Amino acid sequence: MLASGVPDMFTLVGHTFRSLIADGMLVTAHCLRTGCGHKQELDLVRLRDTLGPDTPAMRDDLLPRMKCSECQGRNVDLIYSPDYSTLDAKRIGNAYAKARDAS
Repeated sequence: MLASGVPDMFTLVGHTFRSLIADGMLVTAHCLRTGCGHKQELDLVRLRDTLGPDTPAMRDDLLPRMKCSECQGRNVDLIYSPDYSTLDAKRIGNAYAKARDAS
């Protein structure tokens, strides 16, 4: 909340494994080592069960624990994205999506 009493809309709230799963997010790890380029989707349910549901799951929280499973390098990055396979199922009532998909 700002001093004026107005809620601060720009306060960042970090994700936990619980919130990533509830929000239908995917987290993909990408190896940045030249010549490797391996990528792998993280198993959020397994991580939640292992580390706890309220463990912080933002990039800066996870990167120190990460390494590439192919080359064992630690030069990795994470991409957070919506799970479009579940989002598409929710769009069934969307008239635009129906019209677009019919063509």
